[in-house]
Amino acid sequence: MIRFGARGRRHLWRALLLAGIGGVATASNLAPLPEPLQLADAFALASPELPALRLAAAERDASAASLAEAQALTGFQVTAEGRLQVIEPSSVALNRDRNDSSARVALRKRLYDFGYSDALETAARLAGDSSEWRELAARQTARLKIMRSFFDVVLADLQYARDNEAMAGAFIDADRARDRHELNRISDVELLKLEAAYQEALRLRMESQSLQRLARSRLAIAMGRPGELVANVVPPVPPDLSQPLPEYERLLEDVLVHNPLRRALQADVESARAELEAARNSYGPVVSGEVEAAAYERETNSTHPFTAALVLEIPLFSGGADDAAVASARARLHSSQARLAMHDNKLREQVLDLWLQLDNLRTTLNGLGVRGEYRELYLDRSRALYELEVKTDLGDAMTEISALRLDEARAQFDWQVAHARIQALTGQLLTQEGER
Repeated sequence: MIRFGARGRRHLWRALLLAGIGGVATASNLAPLPEPLQLADAFALASPELPALRLAAAERDASAASLAEAQALTGFQVTAEGRLQVIEPSSVALNRDRNDSSARVALRKRLYDFGYSDALETAARLAGDSSEWRELAARQTARLKIMRSFFDVVLADLQYARDNEAMAGAFIDADRARDRHELNRISDVELLKLEAAYQEALRLRMESQSLQRLARSRLAIAMGRPGELVANVVPPVPPDLSQPLPEYERLLEDVLVHNPLRRALQADVESARAELEAARNSYGPVVSGEVEAAAYERETNSTHPFTAALVLEIPLFSGGADDAAVASARARLHSSQARLAMHDNKLREQVLDLWLQLDNLRTTLNGLGVRGEYRELYLDRSRALYELEVKTDLGDAMTEISALRLDEARAQFDWQVAHARIQALTGQLLTQEGER
């Protein structure tokens, strides 16, 4: 990564400050969340001033400031100087005036520095490219976090429904046991067993109720709207499992070409390589052009109203600073190359994990479909027996249906999140529907 000069650091702090002010100002102008909330609404109504996005934008602005700073190195520099000065003239001076005040305006431009400024500008430009790719990755990460948080709200509601069904069934069993215990039809041990089961079911229901609020709070934070908790959400449409998965090798190749973070790291490597070239020439010769206009109170043979010069500066000894600069830049290059290689290995693991996960989830969802058909038939049988006043496990059957819906939703959401993560890895920003 390129090093920030004093001006670059000032731009970074200014960008961070303005981003923070903008976030405060924009958050209060967001439209209210609808009831019920859909996933598309969660995407569309998320705050554009999420902290991660503000940070990425600030880093992008800082990179632009560093590029401007590098470009200014070869720009025109104009300085003005005024000097109020009193002297004691030399004994041989013809002009005995003691007022030696002067004013001058100088124009200076670096003409040639043997590749230093070009390399520095290239490094800054590539660092800017890296920050833009990182900003895209930050936006995709924010979208994925909203999607996962939205699904967690739906799952929390389904888990509450399951635990509420189980608690209701345990309550009925315990209540009936109390009546039978009064008639001495069951023992104290059996009664306490059912009472304990009811208390455990009640505890799980209370935990699920707390999870509902926690999931909604996390969704609000992911949307950049903390404190705005929605009451109801609309479950998304189940995914289409009919389309085959792409081949792993082709998918990995697509990811390695288009992954935003990888492209950012590639830009970091090229930027570090350009920085190394700049470091090698940082203490080299510099050719500059100078033009100066001046006015003097005391004119002599050596005072000139106008001068033009071609200046050659050749550093003779840097005290080892040039070698240190080259060593530091070379270390940054090796570090950026290592980070790129590590990220490539991580991408290979992620792509294979997601690819296998989608394949396994397809099997899981097919199995849950068969299980669902069985549970529906079992529930119809239990309901018919209940209506005939035959002893049945209708409560357990209804609880199993709620548990099945939770398992189905969890598998469907895992599929959609895995599919969305693959899209993000290939650099395709998620749309409001979470599709390509």
